[in-house]
Amino acid sequence: MVLSGLEIQRLLGGDIVIDPFDPSRLNPNSYNLTLHNELMIYEEVILDMRKANRVRRIAIPAEGLVLQPNQLYLGRTVERTETHNLVPMIEGRSSIGRLGLFVHVTAGFGDVGFRGYWTLEMFAVQPVRVYPGVAICQIFYHSLQGPFLEYASEKYQNNADIQPSLLFKELSPECGHDPQLKLPFGVERSGG
Repeated sequence: MVLSGLEIQRLLGGDIVIDPFDPSRLNPNSYNLTLHNELMIYEEVILDMRKANRVRRIAIPAEGLVLQPNQLYLGRTVERTETHNLVPMIEGRSSIGRLGLFVHVTAGFGDVGFRGYWTLEMFAVQPVRVYPGVAICQIFYHSLQGPFLEYASEKYQNNADIQPSLLFKELSPECGHDPQLKLPFGVERSGG
C-alpha cells in the first residue's frame, strides 16, 4: 500500500523525516525532492566494480548546466530523508521524464531505516539543461509487512554527499571474497 500525501505529512517527525520540508511540494501520494547544485562524473573510460573509480565534481550554475547523452551524472537531493517502518522509493517526475531525463538508472528502491541524501543516477536521452533546486524526483512510501531489520550499511547510511558506487567494498578480500578466483570462499567452480 502506498501512503497518501496527507499521511506522509502526518508522519513527519516520526517515521518520516524530510529536511527541509516544504508543504508546497507535497503531492497526493508523494513528495517532490529537489536537485542539489553539484554533480559528479566518473573519469574512468571503463568502470571497474572492484575498485574506487576516479570522479570529478561539476557545479550547476544558476543559469543551468546542459547534460549530454552517453554520460552518467551522479547528483543528490537537497533534502535529507530518514524512514522508519516504511519502504521509501523515488521515481522521476513525469515532467522530467518527458524531457528524456532519467533520474535513477536502476536504484529507486530504498530500505526501511535509510538515513541520508538520495544519490541520483542521471542519464539524458538528448541534451537537456538542468538547474539547481529544481524538483527533480518524487519520494513515496510503501507500508511494510512482517518482521524486519532496519538498513545499516556502512557504505551509504548517514551519507552527507553524492555517493559513487562503493560496490568494491563488498568485493574486497576482507569481505570473504578471493580476488584471484573471483568467487566467494567455499564456492567451487563448476564444469570440467
